[in-house]
Amino acid sequence: MSPLFLYVRGRIMKKLAIALSAVCLLYASAAQAQTSRPSWVVTQIYNYNHPFAATDSTDLATKMSTMAADAFDFYRGTDHIFYQDMLTLPASHYTTTQTGFTWIGGDAHIGNFGAWQDSGGNNVFSVDDFDEGYLGQYVWDLRRLAASMVLAGRANGIADSDITTAIDTMVGAYVNEMNTFMGSSAELSFQLKNGNTSGVVQTAISDSKGDSRSNLLGKYTQVTNGVRSFQNIANTLVPVDSTTYNNIAAAMSSYVSTISSSKQYAASYYQVKDIHQKLGSGVGSLGKLRYYILIEGPSASTSDDVILEIKQETTSAVAEASSNGQALLSADNSNDAARVALTNKAQTLNADVLVGYATINGMTFYFHEKSPYEEDFDYTQLTSAGKLNTAATYLGQALASAHAISDQDYNSAIVSYSIDKEVSNAVTSTSGLESEIASFAFSYAAQVELDWQAFVNAYEAGTALY
Repeated sequence: MSPLFLYVRGRIMKKLAIALSAVCLLYASAAQAQTSRPSWVVTQIYNYNHPFAATDSTDLATKMSTMAADAFDFYRGTDHIFYQDMLTLPASHYTTTQTGFTWIGGDAHIGNFGAWQDSGGNNVFSVDDFDEGYLGQYVWDLRRLAASMVLAGRANGIADSDITTAIDTMVGAYVNEMNTFMGSSAELSFQLKNGNTSGVVQTAISDSKGDSRSNLLGKYTQVTNGVRSFQNIANTLVPVDSTTYNNIAAAMSSYVSTISSSKQYAASYYQVKDIHQKLGSGVGSLGKLRYYILIEGPSASTSDDVILEIKQETTSAVAEASSNGQALLSADNSNDAARVALTNKAQTLNADVLVGYATINGMTFYFHEKSPYEEDFDYTQLTSAGKLNTAATYLGQALASAHAISDQDYNSAIVSYSIDKEVSNAVTSTSGLESEIASFAFSYAAQVELDWQAFVNAYEAGTALY
C-alpha cells in the first residue's frame, strides 16, 4: 500500500473515531440526563435556598413563584442543579486538562448578556453577570448557553430545527473567534459595538447609547428641598432599618480600599446620601440581599449623583463540579464577593471603575455602579429564526471574548494558559463540537422540563421549598 493511501486511510479512521466517540458521548448524555427525580430536585432547591430564608424570605417567595411560571425561569434559578449534573454527565470530547482552567461566567444563559457603557465611554454588548465566575471547563458555559437557547427559543415559538441552527451558529462563532485570538492580542481590543452588530443586539447597544443618568435617577430617586433620596417603591425599593443603614455606611471605606488607588475618586465622591433595599431583581440571585446606595458622585450637584448596587455573594455554583477555582479564591483572601469583582474586571474591557467589595455584618457584598447606560438583552424579542440566528453569532463572540481576555493576559498567577490557544487546539472539529453542544442542549432541556414539572407539583402542593 502506498504512503498516500495509508495517510488518507489514517485520516479517515481518525475522523470516524472522533465521530463515533462523539455519538457515544451524546447518547450517554441523553440517557443519563432525562431522569425523573422529583424528590431529589425538591431537596436540592430547599437546601440551596434555605440559608437565605431568615434574611430575605420576601425575595425567596418571589423566586419560587417566578420559577413556577415557566421552564426557562426555573432553569435560571437552578444553576446549582446544572453543576451537580456536570459532575455526573459525560465530559465533552473537546476538552483537555488545560481548558479546565478557563475563567468561565458559570451562568451563561441567554439572559445574562447585555449592553452597557464601559469606562472608556464605549457602548458595547458583552456578558454582564459575574456571580458564578470560576475556573472550569469552557464547554460548561457553552452548554448552559445552548440549553437556555432551547428553552427560550421554544418559549418564543421558534422551531427546534431553527434553534439547532442557531446553536451551531453560536458555537461556530465562539470557535472562530477563539481561533482568531489564538497567537495574537486581538482579544484585548475586540468589542461588539453598534458598527459591527445588527438585529436585537444592535438595538440593545443603541438603547444603551440613548440612556441618561437623569432617567435612572428619576426612576429610583426624588429631590426634596435640594436633597436627593430614594423613592419608596412597593415590592421594588424599600427603606432599611437604622442598624442596616449604619452597617452599610460604615463599610464604605473598606469597599473603597478594594479599588485600585489609580482609579479611586476623592473621598467626597463616595459620601452616602441614602440606602434602600432592592427587591425582585433577577431570578437565580433572588433571596440574596441586594441594596442600592446613593452617593454624592463627582460634585455637590444632585444631577450627577451615583447609585451603587451591592449584592450578597456566596460560593459559586461551579464549585460543585470544579476545584480549579480555588486558584481564583486564593488570589484575594477566599472572599466570594472579591471573586465576583475580580471576574467582572477580568472578563470586560474597560471595566466599571466602581467595582469592589466589602464585608457587612459577616456577609460579603459585591459593589458596582447601577449604570444609567445598561440595557438587558431582551431575548423575548427573538421571535423568529432569523433574529435568533443573528443574535447567536454575537452571543458566541461575546462568550469567546470573556474567556480569552481573562486568561494569562489578565493574571498569569490565576490562569497560566493562553485559553484561546488551548481551546482552539482542543476543538479538533468545529462541526463535531457544534453537534455535541446542540445534542446536549436538547437533551438537557428535556431534563429541565422534567425537573420543572416536579418543582411545580411541589410548589402547588405547598411543599417547603426554602
